[in-house]
Amino acid sequence: MRRLKIFTWHIHGNYLWYLSQVRHDIYLPVAPGRPGYGGRGKTFPFGDNVHEVPADEVQNCQFDLILYQHRQNWEVDQFETLSDEQRRLPRVYLEHDPPLEHPTGQLHGCDDPNVLLVHVTPFNQLMWDSGQTPNRVIDHGVLVPPEVRYTGEIERGIVVINHLGSRGRRLSPDIFLRARDAVPLDLVGMAAEELGGVGEVQPTELAAFESRYRFFFNPIRYTSLGLAVCEAMTLGMPIIGLATTEMSTAIQNGVSGYVDTSLDKLLPLMQSLLRDPREAKRLGDGARRYALERFDIRRFTRDWETAFAEVAGRRAAPRLTAVG
Repeated sequence: MRRLKIFTWHIHGNYLWYLSQVRHDIYLPVAPGRPGYGGRGKTFPFGDNVHEVPADEVQNCQFDLILYQHRQNWEVDQFETLSDEQRRLPRVYLEHDPPLEHPTGQLHGCDDPNVLLVHVTPFNQLMWDSGQTPNRVIDHGVLVPPEVRYTGEIERGIVVINHLGSRGRRLSPDIFLRARDAVPLDLVGMAAEELGGVGEVQPTELAAFESRYRFFFNPIRYTSLGLAVCEAMTLGMPIIGLATTEMSTAIQNGVSGYVDTSLDKLLPLMQSLLRDPREAKRLGDGARRYALERFDIRRFTRDWETAFAEVAGRRAAPRLTAVG
């Protein structure tokens, strides 16, 4: 395998950390105050294969492939940061989200037969109109500290979402608050204090922190399958959540937790797990078995290395012009 030089932006820190497990070099732009230009940051222990480049020096660098991860990257950043030659390099667009403007009728903004569009869940691929862009799914892969496992001694559930109070009905603060009125729940994440939550726990400390809670609750109505869910499953935590998007395939009722479209049906199940730690442990074991099979980091890196190798072997793309 030829070692590639891949340029991308820092969009989702957790995902970038897992993506950096590939056997390639990843280059990130740095420009103070610009979203996506934060370089490595200080949150994740990136390895020596992740490099920072001042944004105004990017055009002087040689890369093998450009990885887009956001509409801003595709419509604006590439024209401000990359040279004409770099914009003709092999390209991958990693789409983290389901369509947000219309669930079934939205044409993806990267409608280009010379780009590989990668969806992170089968649900996302199903819902997006990917147009003429070749596309595939690369399912999540996660890592958790090998010494941390579910214990569940805290008789409460935990919710892990950043800025839940300001992100609207799609992320479901109303569902969280309704559930918390009936069941003891702690909210963890950036700005969690706005809803009376615990606050932010650093990603490197989150596994040990959450593993002591009796169950993990995911109240989100509509998003990709959260990495926090995959990580909790890998720890061996039982999962309770709404049976929407990819959650309906990730959780099997009575085996790894429970999902339903009715919160009223989920609340008694949460309460029962608080009363029965042995049942919670049984469901958590089922969640871990499934996670180790589906969200294996080795499979994830193989899938990405295959995609990068295929795209890097293509001819240079036609010259692009700015949108609008």
